Amino acid sequence: MNILVDWKNRLKKGHMLSVICVLLIIVGVLVFILYSKQKEYRQASENSYNQAFFEVVDYVQNVEVYLAKSLISMSPEHGAETLTNVWREANLAQSYLSMLPIESNELENTEKFLNQVSEYSYSLSRKNIYNESLSEEDLNNLKELHGYSVELENTLNQLSADLNEGRFSWGELTKKGTVAFAKQVDNISKESFSNLEENFHEYSGLIYDGAYSEHLIGIEKKGLTGEDVEEEKAKEIVEEFIGKDNIQEIESLGYIENATIPSYDFSVKNNNSETINISISKKGGHIISMNSNRDVTVEAISQEEANEKGKQFLEQKGFTNMKETYFLKQEGIVTINYAYVQDDVVMYADLIKVKVALDNGEVLGIETTGYLNNHTTRDLSNIKITKDEAREKINKNLEIKSEGMAMIPTEWQTEILCYEFKGKVENREFLVYINAENGREEDILIITDTPNGTLAM
Repeated sequence: MNILVDWKNRLKKGHMLSVICVLLIIVGVLVFILYSKQKEYRQASENSYNQAFFEVVDYVQNVEVYLAKSLISMSPEHGAETLTNVWREANLAQSYLSMLPIESNELENTEKFLNQVSEYSYSLSRKNIYNESLSEEDLNNLKELHGYSVELENTLNQLSADLNEGRFSWGELTKKGTVAFAKQVDNISKESFSNLEENFHEYSGLIYDGAYSEHLIGIEKKGLTGEDVEEEKAKEIVEEFIGKDNIQEIESLGYIENATIPSYDFSVKNNNSETINISISKKGGHIISMNSNRDVTVEAISQEEANEKGKQFLEQKGFTNMKETYFLKQEGIVTINYAYVQDDVVMYADLIKVKVALDNGEVLGIETTGYLNNHTTRDLSNIKITKDEAREKINKNLEIKSEGMAMIPTEWQTEILCYEFKGKVENREFLVYINAENGREEDILIITDTPNGTLAM
């Protein structure tokens, strides 16, 4: 009897231990799930804050660019457009700034500045719309605001670098608030500002295609001439373009019907066992793109030599009268933009990009989408004002370095024949475009030279 009671007690104890173990396991699983969910939430919040911050960086940069343009704009029409852009970009910067986990009083000066820029640029744009010229006081105020925008941009760029390198996180700012943010700003190294110009292109969020590249894709493919070709014919074009003697094998990747330009795509292995991807348009059998990649560890040729290599390559492939415009250099390879020239007028929409290796000048790629979309013979007879008359429309502070003519595309898929003036104001380069028919100031671009390329914004 005692033995039976003893077994019952043992069973009860064993059952209790089992229940406790199960409960502990359940609690452990719940804690793990809760921890994982909190970690996921923190990461999602961090990603959201990062996105908002980098949007602020981009919009503040845009504010600085448009303010700089407004300082040399001479026509009320273009001035109104530029100042409206300042107003819009400053408002967007404020919106994203408000999403950051920092109390508003900690960023009071930044918010106050963006608000001032927004309101003031809006009021001046209204002035321009009513065909009133900006006063000397207006221009001085804009110049002062531009100076502040440069300082703010530098600060945000440094914070961006610190964020990318993990020197602070939004979680820390959320916990520590004002003290952490103030400490972060105070700890910005003045020496690091010298690197900002070199890294300026990295903050523009682009793989640079050059000025006016956003207007390259038209509904009518003016340069896409000729009859449709079959895949076998497209393969022959590939062999001719690359050279039969330099080909080990060609693999067809099929017909891409839904592309901007319907194409036959091929993968080619050359004699060096390098892979080359190439696209041929169905209509006319034109080269749309060719691209190969290899490591370039030594830069043995200059930018001028690379420009000439690219131009020679284009002439060999039947693309004549091309002029280099902008370029971007990355990892020993330079991508050069060439625009077609008709009667000494640069056609910016007729764009071809060429990749040149800087070790031996080999052409590693070509992209002709802009050229195929837009290339045609233009009517250049509608010139109503002289170059001297156009020059009179330019801000007197612009120290002119070169003059020419260009056809620039618009966002409405049209083109405008302009006089193009390149010059400097206070060591900053600008391109100013004056309508050759009516003398209107059509556009202003800022040129930024970096160690890795020339950008126009």
